[in-house]
Amino acid sequence: MIRKNLSWILAVTGISVLGLAVYAYSPSREKDRDYAMVRLLVDVLHEVRGRYVKPLDPEKERQLVEDMINGGLERLDPYSSYINPEEYKQFNSTNKGRYGGIGVQVSRDPRTNFLQVISPMVGTPAYEAGIIAGDYIVKIEGKPTENIPVNDAVNLIQGEPDTPITLSILHEGEKDPVELTIKRAIISLPAVLGDTRLPGGKGWEHMVDKESKIGYIRITTFSETASKEMRQTMEALMAQGMRGLVLDLRNNPGGLLRSAVEIADMFISTGKIVSTRGRGQTEETFEAKGDGTIFLPADQHPMVVLINRSSASASEILASALQDSGRAVIIGERSFGKGSVQNVIEMENRQSALKLTTASYWRPSGKNIHRFPDSKETDEWGVKPSDGFELKMAPEEFRDYFLWRADRDVIRDGQKPRTEVKTEAKKDNPNPRTPPKDFKDRVMQKALETIREKLKSASASLLPEQSNA
Repeated sequence: MIRKNLSWILAVTGISVLGLAVYAYSPSREKDRDYAMVRLLVDVLHEVRGRYVKPLDPEKERQLVEDMINGGLERLDPYSSYINPEEYKQFNSTNKGRYGGIGVQVSRDPRTNFLQVISPMVGTPAYEAGIIAGDYIVKIEGKPTENIPVNDAVNLIQGEPDTPITLSILHEGEKDPVELTIKRAIISLPAVLGDTRLPGGKGWEHMVDKESKIGYIRITTFSETASKEMRQTMEALMAQGMRGLVLDLRNNPGGLLRSAVEIADMFISTGKIVSTRGRGQTEETFEAKGDGTIFLPADQHPMVVLINRSSASASEILASALQDSGRAVIIGERSFGKGSVQNVIEMENRQSALKLTTASYWRPSGKNIHRFPDSKETDEWGVKPSDGFELKMAPEEFRDYFLWRADRDVIRDGQKPRTEVKTEAKKDNPNPRTPPKDFKDRVMQKALETIREKLKSASASLLPEQSNA
């Protein structure tokens, strides 16, 4: 990680001097506290610089300050953090859908303190190496992740394309970690995918039931381009005569609030989509607009949304908006429960940023989404499947589903799926984790059955009334 010189540290000292001057003219308690905290930071730096057993160069001093900041922010909540200049460039690239790495989203598991995979991104090196949601990354290049700040771990994982990185992965339900050597790549992915790849890997098959005209769209992340990709895909499917839609948000960790609101607005013509509440802020409400609504009339074009335990944040905004408005049936299992909004505040002349939790978001019904550390299963949080449509997965089935789904996403260039061949362990991947050949996606099957029934009911309602004379 490239660090700046000592100028930032000196700037902190300058701030403390300024604080003295301000304090002399304003004896308020708030400014008193500010001065005391800045003085504490400067004193710690002074003592470390003069007394620590080994001298620190400017780069390590900068790292010390950043670690102080991030250590404090992590104690506030898992989502607030300081983003240093190098990471900020990568952060902006990620939201635009392009960066160098292995393609995996991670967070800190508060129960174990290890780095945990929220979800790998489809088609990335991590995805094809068999890493799945819920896996623990216990070591990065031999370095334990137990006490590494999340931002530092991400920085270690990301890097130049074509360079290898070795991770120790502990799969859920297994006792011993496996070492995977993965080659980094440019991560540049579409947000909207289909069910299977078209021949040659160019594009996706979105019409999963050609007879009933049922389409399938999978949103993997809510990036800047997600809503544009979604509308383009919907227009292409409607041109093919699509009558019903399965919208798959399983394993989607979220993304930009704006993208989730724009996609919800495509299917809802009136009413609230989501509201955000922050301390000292007026509640902000996002309402659906009448113009631009597609896939109408709604009673003739049924929708089903698929969610699971890894559907989080923006996924929950979209799913709850479609559920509360009555536009879609929700099938699967209860979502993750991340209902907080992070605001990115630029710092150091727009070279770095503070990602700070500033608000919480709420469903159109007014129900809470966020799962707090002490939340119970009986509490109100997340998005639950519609009544009668909950399909829970045991850890083994969840793992098999993920491997089966990943196997369908691989570009093969004429090769058979892994379910049809005997896979041998490779040098750089001793655990390919072949998916079961006879796996059935129960959630998807339930979605198709539900839409077919609704289409039959819709067709019956359009028939002219008959009477006997």
